[in-house]
Amino acid sequence: MVDVTVRGAGIFGLSIAWTCLARGARVRVVDPHGPGAGASGGLVGALAPHVPENWNDKKRFQLESLLMAEPFWRAVEATGGVDPGYARLGRVQPVADDAALALAHRRAGTARDLWGDAATWSVLPEAGVPWAPRSPTGMVILDTLSARLHPRRACAALAAAIRARGGEIAAEAPDRGRVIHATGIADLEALSVHFGKTVGSAVKGQGALLHFDARDRPQLFADGLHIVPHADGTTAIGSTSERDFDDAHATDAQLDELIDRAMQAVPILHGARVVERWAGLRPRSRSRAPMLGPHPLHPGQFIANGGFKIGFGMAPKVAETMATLVLDDRDTIPEAFRPEVSL
Repeated sequence: MVDVTVRGAGIFGLSIAWTCLARGARVRVVDPHGPGAGASGGLVGALAPHVPENWNDKKRFQLESLLMAEPFWRAVEATGGVDPGYARLGRVQPVADDAALALAHRRAGTARDLWGDAATWSVLPEAGVPWAPRSPTGMVILDTLSARLHPRRACAALAAAIRARGGEIAAEAPDRGRVIHATGIADLEALSVHFGKTVGSAVKGQGALLHFDARDRPQLFADGLHIVPHADGTTAIGSTSERDFDDAHATDAQLDELIDRAMQAVPILHGARVVERWAGLRPRSRSRAPMLGPHPLHPGQFIANGGFKIGFGMAPKVAETMATLVLDDRDTIPEAFRPEVSL
């Protein structure tokens, strides 16, 4: 007896399954590769907001999701007994020049207007912020909205919570009940073939994990890189965004360059041992926003896809939105997220 079948055990599929279970539905997740086997099995786990300006539905949705994250992951851990590595410790960014500094100060004001009391965006002297990256102006931005988790541990935590709540995760099973496709690249490719144009694509990313313990410090965003300390005493660096590649799962000199840039930006990382190198493909919809709603190829079924770079940060709100649609027949999807925007 299954009320909801979720196809795909990445972050969207697992989060949706967990939320449906929490609302009393009987749920089965189907994925031949198991939980977190694709893009969701990466290393970085930066849950960081868009800049607080040019406000739109996507940024509002993301803000709500980031604020939902702490109780969401606390409940997951309490149910399944697996720590996802979540902590809201903020993010530090260097400020490149005087123009960027003026912009950062303006954004501090818009953050007060848009984020309210939920979080702050501050411009501070580099010297007063622990382990701040080198900043040409001597000033850095510190926001208190950003959080981190360990992607693989988060997927394992969701899988454990789903099973503990009575849900099923299977390699193969027929569709039963209402069906949600959260299969990432495979579905985007099928849509592109069907419609004869690029609805979405695979973007390769490479990242690394260093043996460097900064578990209680904020994440950094410097020189276009995310540097994310994890609760297990490692620090992740990522990632590349590659449209052209020969091997989707091979790391190469581009990752070496990434590691070197991180160590230049944060000299304290020099000498840290590389624990793991990772490469994989991430699903990117043509609109760059998540695709949520009725599935264009499967009448009566649904799609949740395309969380390129923001999937873990968006997951709690995506899960709530899809559960509301599937279980309550109530559509709260932002217009920018509807599949037809990418079609």
